[in-house]
Amino acid sequence: MLSFHPKDLTERENYKLLIGSIIPRPIAFVTSKSKDGKVNAAPFSYFNIVSSNPPMISVSIQRKNGVLKDTARNIQETKEFVVHIVDESNVEEINKTAASLAPSENEIDYTNLTQVDSETVAVPAIKEAKVRFECRLEKAITLGEPAGTDLIIGNIVQYHIAENIYDSGRINKDILGAVSRLAGHDYAKIGDAFTIERPK
Repeated sequence: MLSFHPKDLTERENYKLLIGSIIPRPIAFVTSKSKDGKVNAAPFSYFNIVSSNPPMISVSIQRKNGVLKDTARNIQETKEFVVHIVDESNVEEINKTAASLAPSENEIDYTNLTQVDSETVAVPAIKEAKVRFECRLEKAITLGEPAGTDLIIGNIVQYHIAENIYDSGRINKDILGAVSRLAGHDYAKIGDAFTIERPK
């Protein structure tokens, strides 16, 4: 067994150990809007559930050279965002939004994704996602010294679920076809599932 101390590693070395080990990771496709109305869209794989009561999710957004990414800045300024679940049918188009563009450019314009209005927040969504969550900012936490990450915690204020994946309050994982992030350029499908009952 090899053993490393994080402080003996570079940021990239820590990054590679983490993303290669903590797999698979769900992918949040986040749309946000700047205070002057510019739409931003980007995928993030540091993403998960925080709570079901109230329903909250988290997205961790790494800074670049200490500078906030557009998504983190927009959410902290406007307090609203939309998280979409990335699936097999939309992953290639969503991947296009990972390109580095100026804050004034809307990444969705460089895809075949369809922008639609949300119901309870001013931030638009994309039609092609089978699941999306309209969110309001619960808390933004700056992490690291110096600051390296913005942890965004959002309260879900509206669910949008495709009818064909919804059955009596449950989501059909096979029809949803969510994809997850691995390391490098690799992704994974759900794959084989198995059941283990919890001890009573």
